[in-house]
Amino acid sequence: MAEIAGMYEHHIFMNKSTQVIEEAIWTKHYSSNHQILLVGEGDFSFALSLAVSFRSGFNIVASSIDSYDVVIRKYKRAKTNLDRLYKLGARLLYGVDARTMKLHVDLHMRKFDRVVYNFPHAGFFGKESDHGVIMIHRNLVCSFFKNASRMLRPNGEVHVSHKTKFPFNSWNIEELASQSCLTLLECVEFKLEDYPGYNNKRGDGLRSDEPFPLGKCCTFKFVLSSTAKKSTTLHHRNHQVPLEIPLQRANANLFTNHAPVIDSGECFRIFVEYFNHARSTYGQPDCNLFGSVSNHLRSGFQRYITEDHGRQLIGYVNLLEELRRLSERRIEFFRNRLREIDHRRGL
Repeated sequence: MAEIAGMYEHHIFMNKSTQVIEEAIWTKHYSSNHQILLVGEGDFSFALSLAVSFRSGFNIVASSIDSYDVVIRKYKRAKTNLDRLYKLGARLLYGVDARTMKLHVDLHMRKFDRVVYNFPHAGFFGKESDHGVIMIHRNLVCSFFKNASRMLRPNGEVHVSHKTKFPFNSWNIEELASQSCLTLLECVEFKLEDYPGYNNKRGDGLRSDEPFPLGKCCTFKFVLSSTAKKSTTLHHRNHQVPLEIPLQRANANLFTNHAPVIDSGECFRIFVEYFNHARSTYGQPDCNLFGSVSNHLRSGFQRYITEDHGRQLIGYVNLLEELRRLSERRIEFFRNRLREIDHRRGL
């Protein structure tokens, strides 16, 4: 009788467990039935907030660009948060770069219902309003979108929580998302109180463990556009889809007087740091041109090789040739402008 009673109790327990799993628990935009990837976690308190609300972390993959040792050294509550997340069943990953996360050994085969990056920030390199600093942040977010757009399940969403006042609104994250065929679904106000226990962190420098003022901020929700779904199909068939990335309007005529994009989107994507550096240092005679160009070409080579291990080096040489042609056209543009200025001055 005791054995039968035990089997009956086990049957009741399993039924209740199944009901708990099937009945979704919602916390704001996120459900316990969603497969969720969290990118750029600081002390992992956002992941813990969701896991505690869901009463389980089995649907959560929480990641940080830092190693485990660095995380627990930077944030005083990180170890406690990580231990609790582990007990709740969350998958914890370290050394995950938002710019290349699709290639991570634990992520390259995974698809998610929600890919979330709260308050992306590339680090402190000067005033947030400086053009060069803004471009560094934009490069980070642009690369994140490119990876995230390829990691979505059907009807999946990419969420970015972000400040909406100057200078952060000048990142133009909707424009960056569109470059990865993501379109804005909605933009809703972000409220810290919606996520009990979440502590936003600076994450860099000597004050890593301190919070930063949120001010007015929103969660931007993006979905793949219909064009993106077609492009994704082509990508799986052909392994690579050239992508045209528009330049900012003020610089578009450096390459052509008729179109708002450069001739080779692939070239611009691979050497994006090179073009951004050309913009940000224009007119500055004291910049280390040789060193900076070498670094940007090296970054382009690493991006080219890591995106597809089957790529041939001749393809990279062809991109370098395209870059040279674009640079020559840029120089010719400035020569013509100088001639026009001299002509107007009667020189």
